[in-house]
Amino acid sequence: MNGSNQQNSPISTLPVFVLTQLTNVADCIKKGYVQHGSTPLEVASQQLIKDQVHVVHTIGGDDTNTQAATLSDYLLEKHNGKVAVIGMPKTIDNDVYPIVQTFGADTAAVQGARFFENVVNECTANPRMLILHECMGRDSGYLTAATAQKYRDILNAQGLPVGSDLPFHRKSARDIHAIWIPELKLDLVAESARLKKVMDEVGCVNIFFGEGTGVQEIVADMEANGDAVPRDAFGHVTLAKINPGQYFSQHLADNIGAEKTIVQKSGYFARSAAANDFDRQLIGACAEAGVAAAIDGHSGCMGQDEDKPNTPIRAIEFSRIKGGKPFDISQEWFQQMLKEIGQV
Repeated sequence: MNGSNQQNSPISTLPVFVLTQLTNVADCIKKGYVQHGSTPLEVASQQLIKDQVHVVHTIGGDDTNTQAATLSDYLLEKHNGKVAVIGMPKTIDNDVYPIVQTFGADTAAVQGARFFENVVNECTANPRMLILHECMGRDSGYLTAATAQKYRDILNAQGLPVGSDLPFHRKSARDIHAIWIPELKLDLVAESARLKKVMDEVGCVNIFFGEGTGVQEIVADMEANGDAVPRDAFGHVTLAKINPGQYFSQHLADNIGAEKTIVQKSGYFARSAAANDFDRQLIGACAEAGVAAAIDGHSGCMGQDEDKPNTPIRAIEFSRIKGGKPFDISQEWFQQMLKEIGQV
């Protein structure tokens, strides 16, 4: 955690911090945040004391918020200091226990759908085209599923014919033919057989998949071959370096007879967009709850508590905040979508 006052800002008395994995000492030293022999938590605590910070507002997912809570606990234990940590659950993965909805996720789904609305036109560029659309979501398939649903809403509103003399003008050519997410068992052999029939009938195959889909299988292959598995400072597998899209492309294209394959990632396009109305309202509600909690000196991550469905947004205890919440595939809208695309 590095502190710096921005003197030209109207809020120049407020220090701005970069939060990192404070318990990963080696990484903090490597990045120059602390010197050899220093304790990152102690350095960060001393910075807070020096700057007379009493409230820390964090914006991010479970890693960001739980690191801030760890710092707050350390400061109280070692320095008898009281710092309220007000967490803002900003992650498009929507995978934080026990929060119903993290902000940014709905916007990202809408933007990912718009992204594919353009990309799907590539189905007309080459016979037997395979299009793989990768959505963000390390552990949760929420964003992939929500993006697929919103894209199909766009498709349904276009009124494309079911049958046509021009095959790529048919709705079936622009629909989604498979949705692969970490929560669904992926049998590539069975899916290859099913999608081969789609390719023969429709002339193209469009797949939505989450970036965390098949990671265990890919990592197992790498480890079996003696390859090093790249991981980030938080211990997560570096998905960009193991490249699930390339893996699926290599293992599927030949089996379904694809003549050309493209992998398109909507992640940065989707998560960089300005918040939509739904998310702006959610952000506002979380901010109001956060200010009230800060004034009362209460720490927590703002959100609607899944375990308390009849209560408004509140400061959820950090001890209950953790990532990796799976998407609930039993939801009726999702199961209906799988039936409509022929996946179940």
